Amino acid sequence: MRFQDKVAIVTGASRGIGRAIALELGRQGASVVVNYRKNQQAAEEVVQAIQETGGKATLFQADVGDFAQAEGLVKFAVEHFGDLHILVNNAGITRDGLIMTMKETDWDDVIRTNLKSTFNCSRAAVRHMMRRRYGRIINITSVAGQMGNAGQTNYSASKAGQIGFTKALAREVAARNVTVNAVAAGYIETDIWASVPEDARQAVLGMIPLKRKGQPEEIAKAVAYLASDDAAYVTGHVLTVDGGMAMF
Repeated sequence: MRFQDKVAIVTGASRGIGRAIALELGRQGASVVVNYRKNQQAAEEVVQAIQETGGKATLFQADVGDFAQAEGLVKFAVEHFGDLHILVNNAGITRDGLIMTMKETDWDDVIRTNLKSTFNCSRAAVRHMMRRRYGRIINITSVAGQMGNAGQTNYSASKAGQIGFTKALAREVAARNVTVNAVAAGYIETDIWASVPEDARQAVLGMIPLKRKGQPEEIAKAVAYLASDDAAYVTGHVLTVDGGMAMF
């Protein structure tokens, strides 16, 4: 119960990696605000699952790519649970396509949802965390932001942007005991990969030294470490969880 008396926001928490993170933080004692944009039923199931294990959770609908709605999410967390200690910027989408055929809206939607939301939520949360002289911000990025990925110039740019954002913000807020880190996910078994052709999935598997896909729970464990006091001396770091796919 290392997050006893801690309050966490997880954006995009109704499914996939976000769901696993919310469940893990709740299991370890955090009071969790489960953010979602569209799928209320799935978000309610996450809240229920946390509550069934004795944890505290509530849900909040917000499009965190919108500045005012992101501010509303943070305000709600502080008012509902009385504080905010952990922010996990997980909300993300893909709109894959080669740049020759990529629509402008496909670029804008991905940058807005993946990168601008990270700025929106972090800006709102940092104000509270700096006053309290405590905070943990974890941004869920991707190996696509480290290696690049053909057909994903928009997604790769958004994830690389999160990495730069993580390092810059870590320098800004370190003096107030607020840490900012990122988890770079590799090939994780989520809905996003379900739409990828089988031959493409096999090609990616061939690039992974551990020869398997990762599970959302493995990302959640990494997030829990960075959100904990065990990682109090870790900031500006990108923890890559990818089975060895991207080695630098």
